[in-house]
Amino acid sequence: MLRRMDARIAVKAIVVQVVAVAVLAVALALALPHSFFESWGWLSGPVGWLLCAAVTARVLSLPAVGAMTGAVLAGLPSVIAVVAGIHWLGALIAAVLFGLWCGRLAVDRDLDAELV
Repeated sequence: MLRRMDARIAVKAIVVQVVAVAVLAVALALALPHSFFESWGWLSGPVGWLLCAAVTARVLSLPAVGAMTGAVLAGLPSVIAVVAGIHWLGALIAAVLFGLWCGRLAVDRDLDAELV
């Protein structure tokens, strides 16, 4: 079954998420020492990603729970990139997946984590 998606919202979600993550990353890098990220990056990264996803949902008027679900699912493949040492590529892939999720969420506001 072919599912519909709002491509305009998908692109906007990608852009907003990438900008939000970049702004947060720069702010944290300026405010905190590198050692913080070595010790707490495993926690601050995912929390920051979710905060940025909440911002994206708010900016695009998407349901917060649906967007957060998409952010978690989109973030999972980026773990492989982090382990491989290509963190920012993983973040970019996750942003694209999250944007696609948001495009679908714009059409189906009750979207949950269906895999079918």
